Amino acid sequence: MTSLTNSLPSTLGSLSCLLADEEATIEFGKALAMATRSEPAALASPDQGAKTEGGILHLQGDLGAGKTTLTRGFLRAYGHEGAVKSPTYTLVEPYEMALCNIYHFDLYRLADPEEFEFLGAEQYFEPQNLCLIEWAEQGAGWVPKADVLVELRESGPGREVLCTAFTPRGAEILDGLNS
Repeated sequence: MTSLTNSLPSTLGSLSCLLADEEATIEFGKALAMATRSEPAALASPDQGAKTEGGILHLQGDLGAGKTTLTRGFLRAYGHEGAVKSPTYTLVEPYEMALCNIYHFDLYRLADPEEFEFLGAEQYFEPQNLCLIEWAEQGAGWVPKADVLVELRESGPGREVLCTAFTPRGAEILDGLNS
């Protein structure tokens, strides 16, 4: 698998932890989401979302590493109660709520990075929106750079997650995870 870290600028911080199982991956997704929210302590009401400063998160890992599971937890922290599926065939799954918009991309099936431009994706990358992008390397040169790269790797029966910040917004998100 191609590593995005070679093509991204120097980092502004990182953190790692072990996730014992699927439930731990969901809980980490929730914690990551809380770190992106403007008002982390406020409750997100169902399908209303919560205020956010936005952000771009690249999710990297092998097939089955837990990227969509992490996204499920992330969306739960924003009040989404419905199904969360990998947008492998649709390429993007929008979660548009009253207080925020979250877009979940899966670019695994892109044959050429330029295909990303044909999605009309620029509308999704408004500063106030949150974008979670699986297989971002498939859209290399077209996908906006990550505020945070979230790498998931198998580690025994669980997963290791490594989060790396590449922008000031990414550093804010990691600070929120550390608090």
